[in-house]
Amino acid sequence: MTDSFDLLVIGGGVAGLTAAATAGDLGLRTALAEHLAAGGQIATVDHVGNAPGYPDGTAGYELGPALQQQAEQAGVTFLFDTIERIERDGETFAVSGASGSVTARSIIIAAGSHRRPLDVPGEELLAGRGVSHCASCDGPFFRGEDVIAVGGGDSAFDEALVLAAHAATVTIVHEGEAPTARAPQIERVTALANVRILPGRTVARIEGESAVDAVILSDGERLPAKAVFVYAGQAPNSAFVRDLVDLDAGGRIVTGADLQTSCPGIFAAGDIRAGSGGLIATAMGDGAVAALAAARLIAGK
Repeated sequence: MTDSFDLLVIGGGVAGLTAAATAGDLGLRTALAEHLAAGGQIATVDHVGNAPGYPDGTAGYELGPALQQQAEQAGVTFLFDTIERIERDGETFAVSGASGSVTARSIIIAAGSHRRPLDVPGEELLAGRGVSHCASCDGPFFRGEDVIAVGGGDSAFDEALVLAAHAATVTIVHEGEAPTARAPQIERVTALANVRILPGRTVARIEGESAVDAVILSDGERLPAKAVFVYAGQAPNSAFVRDLVDLDAGGRIVTGADLQTSCPGIFAAGDIRAGSGGLIATAMGDGAVAALAAARLIAGK
């Protein structure tokens, strides 16, 4: 059986949950489709330092469920599914997932991004055997060991703080001359005695047979380590709509000021859209703006 909704939000991250809660409060019959836990990728983050209303930061695995509760209280229907196809069907959209299908008068795509791999030898082979993207998940397994974090942004430095509480040493490797993380995070990390930063460096390969043994840098230096935590940027989860809406060169969805895409009735919010600020606050703002725009469009119809 196909359920019908006023609005379908695709993605249960910060932007998607905010959009769904806003739409529900506006009286729209709203559904949200997500295949992971509440909060999406942020649910794997131990400490979120830029969430509005949390001056001391908060855990991602607490922020996600709190936003989900807010959406549930607004009457949002949650669908545990992976969306595979969207087709226009007259004045509505037919949306198909792995577990079923629904129709909606409007759609907000807030499917977010995934961690970009390094694409170096050894990374895929050793995934789950020392190569990780989640410090809070896997950091405790390497207590007292030497580990490496790759990346110079907020994620790498936030997660380095988590790793430093478990590992003997944490080495941050990033290709820029200076990290791009927030200044307070850089100060906290550099103040730790067991953390060092190697700027202007890249990873050439990861060594090991059944587990990580070392990382080889592009200049040939060998760094012994038992784990590598990769935070080398994000790639948008937009493949399923590449033939439906306009994307920029990086694969992010192009939108107008009201966050409507090139396909009327479909909006985008969060870091899947081109020009996103990449902060918790901007993701929340995107979700609210997209929901209000969708509500106006539906009211006009």
